[in-house]
Amino acid sequence: MVGDIDAIVARDLDWQVLSGLRVVVTGAGGFLGGYLTRTLLALHRLGKVSQPVRVVALVRDLERARRLYANSPDARLLEFVEWDLNEIAVPELGDVHYVLHAASQASPRFYGTDPVGTMLPNTVGTASLLEALRRGGDARGFLFVSSAEVYGAVRAEELIGESNYGLVDPILVRSCYAESKRMGEAMCVAWNHQHGVPTYIVRPFHTYGPGLTANDGRVFADFAFNVARGENIVMNSDGTARRAFCYASDATAGFLTVLLKGEPVVPYNVANSSAELSVMELADLLVGLYPEKGLQVDRRVDTGGKDYLPSTFNRLVPDTARMESLGWKAEISPAVGFRRMIEAHQQ
Repeated sequence: MVGDIDAIVARDLDWQVLSGLRVVVTGAGGFLGGYLTRTLLALHRLGKVSQPVRVVALVRDLERARRLYANSPDARLLEFVEWDLNEIAVPELGDVHYVLHAASQASPRFYGTDPVGTMLPNTVGTASLLEALRRGGDARGFLFVSSAEVYGAVRAEELIGESNYGLVDPILVRSCYAESKRMGEAMCVAWNHQHGVPTYIVRPFHTYGPGLTANDGRVFADFAFNVARGENIVMNSDGTARRAFCYASDATAGFLTVLLKGEPVVPYNVANSSAELSVMELADLLVGLYPEKGLQVDRRVDTGGKDYLPSTFNRLVPDTARMESLGWKAEISPAVGFRRMIEAHQQ
């Protein structure tokens, strides 16, 4: 991940805007929140800001978070606040300037077993953070890490632009994620309109990299960990679903580009539109990265576990023109990115 952070910080952004400010990051103990936290912490050490960014990690498991950052070269700059975003209350954050809200249960393995815990951080948690930032008195920006799931059931032949919405059935349990992300976006618009809080919305698609856990539950993570463990990839579908896969350093750079250069309450697709693969093509790619392991793709075409709720659409590929108009572009191919992810796990 160290090289990834260097690559993010090397992007041509006005990092000095963040110098000496206090920035809250939710999900700092997780995947994307972890990338955001480590990037902000590194800015002073890498000479991008004149004063260190004061990062506040809002976490639910304090001891686990402390262990995760124990060996960070910038750990002394990190402040931890224990808070559960399922709680209906406003945290006391003090003189906070930015909030980067990346805490969310993003894997479908949670949607069937914990739909309440999936919805609340995106709704109740978003409202409490927006209000905490507003009360701080010097709100510079609120970044909401939304999701491509907000698009619902869109036509498969289209590249999905930021205004191409389809249906989401609110009665389906799986809709807990998409509907709560939609509400989170609506809250960003409302706090901006009524209270003047500058809010920024990013919609990542399928993002991967070091930091994902072996129990993530999404197929691209499962496949990568199969290869890391020297196991055949088990295909529990026909493999025709098509997705655009974006490496974590590219996505994180995109999020921060929107925060520093984007327009408030304008959503941005953050994805690698040139990295479209079917699930089957991804499995073949990952097996092919390590021919010496002699791995194969085992096609069983099963329905999977009862707790995993599959997506309702077959193709989910974005139009990234709006994002690229800010000067951002994804740089890491799936072959390079998945190799980094697998080797980071093996190390």
